[in-house]
Amino acid sequence: MLDTAKEYDEVIKVCLNLYQKKMKDYGSAWRILRLPSLTDQIFIKAQRIRSLQENDVRKVDEGERSEFIGIINYSVMALIQLELGVADQPDLNTEKAVELYAKHIKITKELMLNKNHDYGEAWRDMRVSSLTDLILQKLLRVKQIEDNKGKTLVSEGIDANYQDMINYAVFALIHLGSESK
Repeated sequence: MLDTAKEYDEVIKVCLNLYQKKMKDYGSAWRILRLPSLTDQIFIKAQRIRSLQENDVRKVDEGERSEFIGIINYSVMALIQLELGVADQPDLNTEKAVELYAKHIKITKELMLNKNHDYGEAWRDMRVSSLTDLILQKLLRVKQIEDNKGKTLVSEGIDANYQDMINYAVFALIHLGSESK
């Protein structure tokens, strides 16, 4: 599991780097997005990944990696929105946005390490396409919870689903990285 923690950190470093650059370019404009809008952004990215996995022809020169990075970053934004609520105007500077990003990634990584221990790193034997399908399933669950106004009877909350999506996307990026070595 030491390799997993190190590989996880390497993936997150790439994602955080892009997040910081976009914060410099756009500020925290994303703070005005309601949760369903963030969920839909993640859904679009996951659907595109699935389409790329199923189709031989690509008309846009971006692959799965950039979409998985987007899933991670939008999921972190959703976790931040869950914590802070939606803002009427951009209200976070880069330093605070990065601090919140790190906080939620730390919690999400701890969840991954605990689950990884219990599941015996089963994800290593999974296909990237299966990880994509699991992300899509989590998205459909989140959409249903959103439609139910956040109420669940026996299910985990929206935050746990976003955390799982982050972890599945990290696993996919680890797989994709190792395939290119």
